[in-house]
Amino acid sequence: MEESARKLLREEISPEEDELPLIKRVWQESKVMWVVAAPAIFTRASTFGINVTSQAFVGHIGSKELAAFALVFTVLIRFANGILFGMASALSTLCGQAYGARRYGMMGVYLQRSWIVLYFTSLLLLPLFFFTSPIMKMLGQDDSIADVAGTISLWSIAVIFAYVLSFTFQTFLQSQSKNVVISFLAAFSITIHVCLSWLLTIKYKLGIPGAMISTILAYWIPNIGQFIFVTCGWCHETWNGFSILAFKDLGPVVKLSLSSGVMLCLNINGWEMMIAFGFLAAASVRVSNELGRGSSKAAKLSIVVTVATSFTIGFILFLFFLFYRERLAYIFTTNQQVAVAVGDLSPLLAFSILLNSVQPVLSGVAVGAGWQSIVAYVNIGCYYIIGIPVGVVLSKVLHLQVKGIWMGMLFGTLVQTIVLTIITCKTDWDEQVLLARRRVDRYSVDDEETDTVTSNA
Repeated sequence: MEESARKLLREEISPEEDELPLIKRVWQESKVMWVVAAPAIFTRASTFGINVTSQAFVGHIGSKELAAFALVFTVLIRFANGILFGMASALSTLCGQAYGARRYGMMGVYLQRSWIVLYFTSLLLLPLFFFTSPIMKMLGQDDSIADVAGTISLWSIAVIFAYVLSFTFQTFLQSQSKNVVISFLAAFSITIHVCLSWLLTIKYKLGIPGAMISTILAYWIPNIGQFIFVTCGWCHETWNGFSILAFKDLGPVVKLSLSSGVMLCLNINGWEMMIAFGFLAAASVRVSNELGRGSSKAAKLSIVVTVATSFTIGFILFLFFLFYRERLAYIFTTNQQVAVAVGDLSPLLAFSILLNSVQPVLSGVAVGAGWQSIVAYVNIGCYYIIGIPVGVVLSKVLHLQVKGIWMGMLFGTLVQTIVLTIITCKTDWDEQVLLARRRVDRYSVDDEETDTVTSNA
């Protein structure tokens, strides 16, 4: 029976696709990949730029405020971002495979289920933001900085709830390759943010409230635009209105989301990761679409093209940082000691970029295939059983200090990349097509049931 199912799925794929020359298929796949990757890179860079812009303007308020802002956004916001972004990747698996299988009606239901799970998770994170000040003081932070951090963390609650809509809407739209609106709203948002930050912090000198009002608006403007785009007719096939089905079968969604959170929240790392996470999004969308469509061959091609493209960019950056080393530091400073220190760390940065050009893409493949649980165990093992212990030994025993910790984490990432590569290469992708079809069939409903239980927004 399973063999007949495989044969049926193969018959659904257009035979003309397999007859195309390899170079042409690679070229077509590359074009489709960049449709997802380019807007994803731009959007993530713009979102990261919101934090950088806010921090720059907060620096004009005072050094104490700058330290508190950096503390909150580097520790609390990044932690929450990692968890919510990781959990939202479960939606990429479900929507991507459903779109590939042309089960469009359930994608809006998946979106709403993801909202429920992520908003509940956000509520669980709130105590960290309500009690930031006493927690910081207990950890030995200066009282004045801890008090300002407590104020900033309360304002930041609105940012956390904005993440829920931002991550889920982006995933929902990327699964359908509707990326232009995401990029447009991201560009519009950061432009407004720069202007408003100057107006509120420099001209009218409203201090922390002014900076945080601008930051909150910068996160919510794209959400409002995406909400209108999704619910007001531009996604008529995949959004059929709010549905009570969103409250059914939440268990598997919760399980997949938790695995996704563990899998990805360990991998957030500044500007250098913006490109990598763009390719992560591209890999997850392309793999899930092709598995849902029933084409294991196209899924494997998309993996090869995406990994090769990301690795090529990473290798160019690797050579750049490896050979220019301390000369790059003079762009930002004239201090020779600082330049020497940068040159000393540049090889580690170069290898970090090289590894980060492959590992997140393989994580994107895992998201597209729905392997989050397996990869979560791989990540925990590589970081906490291998990476951190090796880093501690290098740092404390061999007295390499910061370099030792960094080298340990790099070794953990290397092991993780090797394991994910082996898993990807050893996978029976025909079997993954069948698993994707079962997942789609399990959660799908017919159009009549959907029409009965939905009310158009």
